[in-house]
Amino acid sequence: MDVISCKGLTKNFGRVKAVNDLSFTIEENRITGLIGPNGAGKTTLLKIIAGFMRASSGQVTVFSEDPFNSLKVSSNLIFVDEHMKFPSSLSLAEILLSAAAFYENWDMELAKGLFDYFSLDPGQQHRYLSKGMKSTFNMIIGLAARCPLTIFDEPTAGMDAGVRKDFYRALLRDYLRKPRNIIFSSHLLGEVEDILEDILLLQDGKKRLHLPISDLKEFAVALRGKKEAVLELTAGQEIYYQKSVGKDHCYIVIRRDAADGILKKSSASGVEILPVKADDLCVYLTNRNRGGIDDVFDRD
Repeated sequence: MDVISCKGLTKNFGRVKAVNDLSFTIEENRITGLIGPNGAGKTTLLKIIAGFMRASSGQVTVFSEDPFNSLKVSSNLIFVDEHMKFPSSLSLAEILLSAAAFYENWDMELAKGLFDYFSLDPGQQHRYLSKGMKSTFNMIIGLAARCPLTIFDEPTAGMDAGVRKDFYRALLRDYLRKPRNIIFSSHLLGEVEDILEDILLLQDGKKRLHLPISDLKEFAVALRGKKEAVLELTAGQEIYYQKSVGKDHCYIVIRRDAADGILKKSSASGVEILPVKADDLCVYLTNRNRGGIDDVFDRD
């Protein structure tokens, strides 16, 4: 069953297309990483899915309904980001109690366990927390609510590295106990790839890739060696990234299935075939410039 379906989805802000003819589906009980650089359209897409704004054109359904002003969608969804607001008159402990009455699947034992683990003060008010502690508390709400669709939009802003690791671990463990749909938005993949099942990569509001994370890790390879040999081997192939290495060597990233036919040739020519990290590949695929920052300094 598809929990989310988008067909030709477009959202315009004046002349800017924040989401541009986007089509994809997300099946039931998956952790999907929504990845892309700043300005790729991630937050706009998530707000449309959550029913916070209406699309300019195209179709979107969540739980088989148009999410805009849908009670069914809003009652089965939680949207967690750094802008979450809570009643200023309530303490953190009182917010947890209120959430228990609001969310049908609320797990108070989990909420209190995480609350104590991260050493939050039950008498403190949300507005007086530091940025990192706000993100931590928001994360607790998002996990303990156990909504059928949970959206985390860049949820780790301000968190220390250790807290982020604990958050990812907590998310994965609770998902295994209580499977549901989780969308995790980030502009970088490195820290979160181990908890993801699928990845949706956006660039300029368009879908660049949508595939299992395991397939992404095998999607591309790099060739490194003497520039003349590498360029000869990759002639006619789509190059995702290229940089010079020293005076006469270079490093080029291409699709793996395109490299299968040149593996024997590469060995004979002394060219190395190297794996490409998933997070690096996402940067290469969404970079408007196929080179690197060194190109600014290496101009003749």
